[in-house]
Amino acid sequence: MGNKPPAHQPQSETTMGRTPPRPSAIRIGPVALAHNVLLAPMSGISDLPFRRLARRLGAALVVTEMIASEALAHERPEAQLKARREGDAPGPFVIQLAGREARWMAEGARIAEALGADIIDINMGCPAKQVTRGLSGSALMRDLDHALSLIEAVVAAVEVPVTLKMRLGWDEQSLNAPELARRAEAAGVAMVTVHGRTRSQFFKGRADWGRIRAVKRAVRIPVIANGDIVSVENASDCLLQSGADGVMIGRGACGQPWQLGRIAHHLAHGRTPPPPAPKARAALVREQLAGMLSLYGTHIGLRAMRKHLAWYVERSGLDGAAQRHWRARFCQADDWRVVDRDIGAFFEALEVMAEADPPMSAPMSAPISAPMSAPKHAEMAAPVNAPKSKTTRLGRPRAAGPVSSEARP
Repeated sequence: MGNKPPAHQPQSETTMGRTPPRPSAIRIGPVALAHNVLLAPMSGISDLPFRRLARRLGAALVVTEMIASEALAHERPEAQLKARREGDAPGPFVIQLAGREARWMAEGARIAEALGADIIDINMGCPAKQVTRGLSGSALMRDLDHALSLIEAVVAAVEVPVTLKMRLGWDEQSLNAPELARRAEAAGVAMVTVHGRTRSQFFKGRADWGRIRAVKRAVRIPVIANGDIVSVENASDCLLQSGADGVMIGRGACGQPWQLGRIAHHLAHGRTPPPPAPKARAALVREQLAGMLSLYGTHIGLRAMRKHLAWYVERSGLDGAAQRHWRARFCQADDWRVVDRDIGAFFEALEVMAEADPPMSAPMSAPISAPMSAPKHAEMAAPVNAPKSKTTRLGRPRAAGPVSSEARP
C-alpha cells in the first residue's frame, strides 16, 4: 500500500475557511446511495468481514477486493471467496473486476452479475507491479483505446450498472483521467472514482485532490474522490478542492471502520459523533475476528486478522512502547483464544485511559502503515468459546483464569 500519507491535506487558499456544500444524493444508474461516503476496494483488506463492519458502521457503499476476471471465470477458489456475498445485507453488492482481455472481463462480469452483484466496478487504478506488468490495473491508462474495449465489453455483458476506478494518469506527462472518464461515460459507465495520484507515485507524496476537478468538469455522471482521506477535516477539504460528489475512503478506514459513518454524519449534519467507546470497539473487533475465522479457517483467518489488530493498536493513542507490546502480543499469538482474550484486555486498558484522561481524538484520524499480504488459501474450522482475561492498570494482561466467556469469535 505504500508510504504513509500525511494526517491531512493542508488547506488551499481557495478552500480555507469554507465548508463543503451539503451532499446531494448519488445515483449509480437505478441504485440510490444513502450518502456520499464510500469504502474503497483494498486487496487483502476489504474482505467480507471487514465490509460487513464498514457497512453497518455507516459506509454508503462497500466494494469487494479486486478480483481477476479470468480467475472468476475459471471458478478459482480464491476468486470465489473474494466474491462471496454478505447474505441478505442491505445496500448494493459491488464486485470489482480487473483484467486485460475483453472476453474474460465480459465473462467475469456475467458471473459477477449471476452471483448477485448490483454493480460491477472495473479496476484501472491499481499501481501494483504484479498487476501492471500484466497490463491490468493502472497500466490500462497508457492505452485508452484498449481500456475502452474492456469497458465496452463489460457494459454490453450485463444489465447492472458499471463503474470505473482510475488514477490521474500513468505519470505527470500523461494526466489523462478526464479523457478516460469522458470516453467511459460515453460507453455507458455510471460513476467514476479517481485516486488523486498517478501510477508512478504509487502511494508516495500526497493525493492531489484539485486535479480531480478536471474529471468532474468532463462528465455528468457522479465523480468520487479517493486518496489520503482519513478524517472529517480532510474529507471536507477534499470535496472542496475536487468538486467531487463524494469521497471513497481506503486506508483511512483501517483500524477504524466506524470513521466512514462519522464522516458521513458530519458532511450531512455538520456534527461529528464520537468514535465508539472501548467496550463497543472490543465487540466490533471480536466480531471481525469471528468472521475471519469462519471465512478462512482458524489458521489462515488468525494470520489474516493480524494486520487489522496492528491497525487497531496504532489508532489507539497508546505510546510507542505500549503499541509495540500489544502488536507483539497480537501478531505472535498462534491460538485465537489467546487473541480473543487479549482483545478484551486491550480495550479494557483503553477504557481505563479514557476514564483517567480527556477523550483521545487526534490518534483516531492518524495515518496508518502499509498492510500485510492477503491470505492465499482457505480452510474451514469451527471456532469455540474463549476465556476472558483481566488487566492491570498498565494494560498488560494477567494470566487468564478459568472464567468462561459467552463470546464466540
